[in-house]
Amino acid sequence: MHSLAQYSIAALQVREQASVSDKYPSTMFSGLQDFTRLDLKRFGGHKDEVNCVAFSQDFQMLVTGSDDQRIRIFNTNTAQFICKLKGHEGAIKSVAVSPNSRYIASGAFDKTARVWRTASAECYHVLTGHSKSVETVVFSNDSSLLSSGSWDRTAIIWDVEKGCALKVLAGHASLVQSIAFSPDREFVVTGSWDFTVRVWALKECSTYPDVRILSGHTGNIHGVTVSKDGMLASGSWDKTIRMWNPKTGRQLHICQGHKGWVQALAFSPDGTYLASSSDDDTVKIWDVVNGQCVKTLDGQTDQAQHCSFTPGGALVASGAAVVTLALT
Repeated sequence: MHSLAQYSIAALQVREQASVSDKYPSTMFSGLQDFTRLDLKRFGGHKDEVNCVAFSQDFQMLVTGSDDQRIRIFNTNTAQFICKLKGHEGAIKSVAVSPNSRYIASGAFDKTARVWRTASAECYHVLTGHSKSVETVVFSNDSSLLSSGSWDRTAIIWDVEKGCALKVLAGHASLVQSIAFSPDREFVVTGSWDFTVRVWALKECSTYPDVRILSGHTGNIHGVTVSKDGMLASGSWDKTIRMWNPKTGRQLHICQGHKGWVQALAFSPDGTYLASSSDDDTVKIWDVVNGQCVKTLDGQTDQAQHCSFTPGGALVASGAAVVTLALT
């Protein structure tokens, strides 16, 4: 994440909004003049670099993690500081909010992941099992599972309520940097600095193989995501995005255009578009049918490290700033 002790949010909105039936047409992305800045909010308080951010599913809550070993929680709308979470003994490398908003997860340099109760801000579980820094934490869509990825080259699947490890995913040759669950929890995807993506079956009677290795990237994998229909996308420091059929392993598209490392990815709620953020200061929107870029947002963020869509279709991208693009 870009070095920030103070985190900023800038909100933009499309002047002419499409109806729901328009399915986010590519004409929505015809020019930067379509976007107007609405406001700017600043989130401060950390005493060192901000490494990671996460939003609740309704985007009412922002969670930040820092090298100062603290997690801070804010009201996104008012920018009001709510509370901080203390307990880790190393830099916070990743944070996540469960889809039901009941839990916050964190991964840190101290080799642990933690699950916190949102309502009380108390630590619910300390998850031990990794032998090196925990670099990513991700909840499943039903909030029942958590996965953590580490420099120890493994990912671990955890039961959120019980706080116990269910499965260790071993096989990568380097850091597991990114993880995504499929919406139906049939598989989980890991992206690694060994340049590969792996698809792991979670269900015993799954139609997916136990593990499938997807090769093609020539740089570290920094982001993976799965659409509601099961399409897989991966973003890499080779400056490309690749779209895959995870069941067959077939590569569907190679999306080229970024001039910097691809840091994060997100599918639109209906699965028809993919957003990518990069440290080239751009966010790009891709049509999943043909893999073509339909919109480039240039200069709206500083080294955008995060992007995600709200349930209503607004796109939020963040780095030194968070940009909101209303697509519905």
